[in-house]
Amino acid sequence: MAATIKDIKNETGLGLATISKYLNGGNVRAENRKKIEEAVRKLDYHPNETARSLVTRRTRTIGFVVNLIASNFSGVLLQHASAYLHSRGYGMMICDSNHDEKQEEENIRFCVEKQVDGILLISVSRNPECLSLAEKAGIPVVLLDREIKSDAFDCVTIDNKNAAERAAAYLISRGHRKIAVIHSEEYTGHERCRGFRSAMKKAGITVPAQYVYSGEYHSSELGYDSMKELLKLPDRPTAVLTSNYEVSLGVIMAIHESGIRCPEDISLIGFDELILPMVMRPKLTLIAQPMEEIVSEGARILLKRIEEGRDFPPQRVSLYAALKEGESVRDLTVR
Repeated sequence: MAATIKDIKNETGLGLATISKYLNGGNVRAENRKKIEEAVRKLDYHPNETARSLVTRRTRTIGFVVNLIASNFSGVLLQHASAYLHSRGYGMMICDSNHDEKQEEENIRFCVEKQVDGILLISVSRNPECLSLAEKAGIPVVLLDREIKSDAFDCVTIDNKNAAERAAAYLISRGHRKIAVIHSEEYTGHERCRGFRSAMKKAGITVPAQYVYSGEYHSSELGYDSMKELLKLPDRPTAVLTSNYEVSLGVIMAIHESGIRCPEDISLIGFDELILPMVMRPKLTLIAQPMEEIVSEGARILLKRIEEGRDFPPQRVSLYAALKEGESVRDLTVR
């Protein structure tokens, strides 16, 4: 028969109120905490989460709704989120929207029906209406790597425009003037293209239409197909800025397949310090997003809303992403 809280009471001699307070995350005296933890191990006690949720009105579960679970970027964020939440006594329920706004809406509905305490969201939609179900249910939502057309929700991003502007400026400082960009039409891709165009405008460089490629979503197919087209141009670019890890992967596949050398024939700057930069030769120059910090900051805000119930203004956190020099950019100023 499974151990109960009364068994812990008999084992420790402590009151039920003290034991219940500890089991529900409250602070108790150190000596009492030690007694309870020893009894829990000895008795192999496991709390009845269903009964606990009826009393506390919490499930200690966070829903994480991702735009595409197959994405390397999403996978790393999920890993960091799981570790952070676990260390604070929360479980995580993962829902994949597969780049589909309708599926995202259904995922949020599912999280609401499962009575999660909060939702972390890498959104597909930029319409705040997609969050109305969670808002009506009083379930806090924090967006990661995304902003939405509303000031009512917490979000944690990097300064995408500034990061891409610095990447383009780096290419320009190395003598490049014929620079192409491959980006998605998602929030991050759109902002990074804005940064690219801003840097080019400041430098007085006109960007030909055939140097700008975009697709609905970040994907290796977008990178591959766009790079193939760029390499066909009679006046092809000397450098390419890619706005995402998957896009960079497709670009590098196209470069290798075409027998083009990097950086001798074409230079490259990408985003995200994942597996590719570690194995690619020459080493990729890139914008490294602080992925663990994105998650920890987002989860911190979410748990603060859940546990402290503070009615504080929406938090809009913009983190700095560093440019890390590799060997994939040729310096055209050196002759």
